[in-house]
Amino acid sequence: MRKDRIVIKIGGSLLFRKDHRINFQKIEEFCDIIKDQTNYKEPLLVVGGGIIAREYIGFVRNYSGNEALCDLLGIDISRVNAKLLISYLGELAYPLVPATFAELSLAMLSKNIIVMGGLQPGQSTTSVALEVAEFIKASKVLILTNVKGIYDKDPHTFPDAQLLKKITPAQLTDLIIKEASSTQASAGEYRIFDAVSLQILKRSKIEVNVGSGMDLSALKQFWKGNANTIGTIISN
Repeated sequence: MRKDRIVIKIGGSLLFRKDHRINFQKIEEFCDIIKDQTNYKEPLLVVGGGIIAREYIGFVRNYSGNEALCDLLGIDISRVNAKLLISYLGELAYPLVPATFAELSLAMLSKNIIVMGGLQPGQSTTSVALEVAEFIKASKVLILTNVKGIYDKDPHTFPDAQLLKKITPAQLTDLIIKEASSTQASAGEYRIFDAVSLQILKRSKIEVNVGSGMDLSALKQFWKGNANTIGTIISN
């Protein structure tokens, strides 16, 4: 029976309904899956800021234009979101949200599930998840988002977008450069991968799976060991 380390990045918006209320059912469903550590020991979760962070960031950007403050607000909200998961996981979770790699090292001594948010300005939580995976020598990173995986073009804009089952980091970079209007996302702007996360992805050589966090049935099958992947595999 495998007991690999795994990092899961969950988009902050998956924790909230369209009316911005906390999605209790989604949090419960996700955490109940993760509580089973039969196949993966001490999973590490990284939570994004999501729609709530974008509300705060939108206000600051509109009235002050201070992008550094926007970054810091995004980090703060992501850590608040992390505390939502910690509260539900209870004694299975490390009670604090690590804000540095030094704090993460201490948290790992607990052998509990660790939940993190952002770490530093200019870095998306996807970048955090990939960098943390390198640090703890994880075998895999799962990125749960509001789509089923990586598409050949934006599925929100193009109904004929095709889901890609597998893609290399180099191919993903080419695809994002082609689609993006700039090489770096602003604070609060949601992209699955930004310039920083792409660079970490290339150097880490860790297999990444991008799949749906809206419908957790695929994650449930993967977590039980009934499926090897979910969504799109990013690997050489």
